[in-house]
Amino acid sequence: MDVDTRLAEAWVRAMAAAVEKEHGRLTELDSAIGDGDHGSNLRRGFTAVLAALDAPDAPAPAGPGAVLTKAGSTLISKVGGASGPLYGKAFRAIGGALPQPGEAPADAAGLGEALAAGLRAVRELGKAEPGDKTIVDAWTPALDAYRAAVAAGGGLPEAAAAAAEGAERGALDTVPLQARKGRASYLGPRSIGHQDPGATSTALLLRALAEAVGRPPASGAL
Repeated sequence: MDVDTRLAEAWVRAMAAAVEKEHGRLTELDSAIGDGDHGSNLRRGFTAVLAALDAPDAPAPAGPGAVLTKAGSTLISKVGGASGPLYGKAFRAIGGALPQPGEAPADAAGLGEALAAGLRAVRELGKAEPGDKTIVDAWTPALDAYRAAVAAGGGLPEAAAAAAEGAERGALDTVPLQARKGRASYLGPRSIGHQDPGATSTALLLRALAEAVGRPPASGAL
């Protein structure tokens, strides 16, 4: 299975559906240690992404990279707080790392490198490291699991499922951490015992990738 325009669009739509379904949960998590707007911000952002993709006068996307770049640009322009810039930059980086029209399409390994570019964008913008109780704590184990699945001979469905499961584990592992970045860091030790909303939304978005390629993860308890 290659990463084509159809798959990129399916991933975006699956992400939007996941956010629509779970925005209340994300808001609940963010209300405990943040500003309480993570779910509503992402919901507004992905509603705008779908509107941009489905606009009657929207040109046909020139490849999967263009789909994800457009999604990222829309999130930057429509979402407030930290999540818009972080996810927007991430998806712009993923889109930019995918082959251009006329080039050979990305396979599972190629998408892994694109996901790595997305993680670098998040870390560069947010200055976060693993253990800081952020998006990075879900994306890092997800990427590790994805790469391990590819190295073991797995294709895109297997790698995407592994990434989703790795992200879910990473999100759950933020509960005992003390936040060192973002609004939650202002709480100090009081941030311990709460699941990070950004890590949780990262797990949702990577679960959406697994669903888009037809291999939903076995877990899903967030």
